Amino acid sequence: MMIPMLLRASPSIARTSDDLPDAIDTVAASAVPTHRFLRRQWYAAAIAAYGGTARTLLVERGGRPMLALPLIGLGPEPLRMAQLPGGYWPFRSGPVAQDAGPGDFAALLSEARRQMRGFRLGPVYDGDPMLAGLLDAAQASGWRALPRFIADSYLLDITAQQAEGEWPRRSTLRKNRFNEKHLRTLGAPDWSFASGDDWQPQLFDDLAAIESASWLATRTDGRDAKFTLTGHGRFWRAAAADPVLADMMRVALLRMDGKPAAFSFDLHAGTHRYAIANSYDLNYARHSPGRLLYYRNLVRAVSDGVTQVDWGAGDSGYKGQIGAERGPSIRDWLFLRPGLPALAGRLLARRWAASGSASVTTDLDQ
Repeated sequence: MMIPMLLRASPSIARTSDDLPDAIDTVAASAVPTHRFLRRQWYAAAIAAYGGTARTLLVERGGRPMLALPLIGLGPEPLRMAQLPGGYWPFRSGPVAQDAGPGDFAALLSEARRQMRGFRLGPVYDGDPMLAGLLDAAQASGWRALPRFIADSYLLDITAQQAEGEWPRRSTLRKNRFNEKHLRTLGAPDWSFASGDDWQPQLFDDLAAIESASWLATRTDGRDAKFTLTGHGRFWRAAAADPVLADMMRVALLRMDGKPAAFSFDLHAGTHRYAIANSYDLNYARHSPGRLLYYRNLVRAVSDGVTQVDWGAGDSGYKGQIGAERGPSIRDWLFLRPGLPALAGRLLARRWAASGSASVTTDLDQ
């Protein structure tokens, strides 16, 4: 009892570290479960894959890290603007201890004011702990916060689906059995699941091979692929170097006669699961291998204790068929410090908002 009382009575102290300190992991471990992937290696992987020089705003109270805001430069250096590194999906934010308070966020903005003219937070979900705390602190201290809409998210509430009756429905399972029967005419299917130590180079290569044979390779420039080296492959390979992140990274894999044919890749966060990517070899498209796999993956997720699957933004069609419904909006935010930057923000607000999207089907991946 004495330690929490002393912690509450201690002042919030903010400092800037010219790197990615281990304290990021300390904060992430005490964050809400949905945000515990925001670890040091998450940001380090982004910098290794996409570039940038790291610095971190860190707030401590009673010697304990409470908030961490890793940053890299945004725009020309003379502008003194910053943004968070990290994958766009699920979102870009910083870890926040569950018992962080207004004084911690006030200290964070005070340190940010000394270091820069402003920073970008996002894309991030409405209600995100870092966003909510910064918005309150900004209002109290004269910072200007500018939002732009990116997309709506889609969430599958498994608990609610089960409460309405048998899930998956018998009709769904019957259709899946029909497709699986015909899939066997093309070869012998093998279904498997991987995480943790399974993230070896060969597994990444198998997933990249599927993407290279998928619609991503035939209908797009391939930059959105998660595992190819021309897509985001360097990011996920680097993220898996952290054993904690590697354990959160889950994949369901279908092989046909030993050849990688389809995958469903997720990030597991407590009872919440982020559906990052699904892909399949077009040679098997006729028999819906992706559908067969992600339903198997959902059933497996339920056995792992998952109660909600976050499908993010993008095509709402198949997500609605699964049972997903519109969730929180996803926005990009600019925080501009008091004085001339905040004043300039009044003039930039409309232009910034207009640079977002009016569509609910925007893909967030860079």
